[in-house]
Amino acid sequence: MSELHFKETEIIVSKTDTQGKITYGNELFLKLSGYSEEVILGAPHNIVRHPDMPKIIFKLLWDKLQQKDEINAYVINKSKNNDFYWVFANVTPSLDDNGKVVGYYSVGRKPTQKALDVIKPLYKRLLNAEKSEGMSASEKILNELIEAHGGRYDKYILSF
Repeated sequence: MSELHFKETEIIVSKTDTQGKITYGNELFLKLSGYSEEVILGAPHNIVRHPDMPKIIFKLLWDKLQQKDEINAYVINKSKNNDFYWVFANVTPSLDDNGKVVGYYSVGRKPTQKALDVIKPLYKRLLNAEKSEGMSASEKILNELIEAHGGRYDKYILSF
């Protein structure tokens, strides 16, 4: 497994329906994922989920999206051949004219090295807690970090 990189000026875009099935992926998303458009469209977005990604981050992400809020998160994804790439993703719900969620829209940028220097050991700690004591243990760790930053996840995640 090797790390894939993309330029700071490049943006990864993907869209899903309400069940998390991919309805769109831009050229960079297809390139990094290693999947053709024919294969990726209709596939669950977790097709690119890396096993080193803590489940608590996805719980937090879905909790925010269920409230129709956007969320920023650092995500490690895996490609078809098990290479990996890091993304600083902004995920938002897509709403129809009546305010009903009809899907989700993710725009990803290249994370800074400074951010990864914080996130990589944090995610390793969260993952180890999940494996040894369950997701509630990793949630406790994450909540303590958030509380130390004024009780706001967005304030914490944007602090580095």
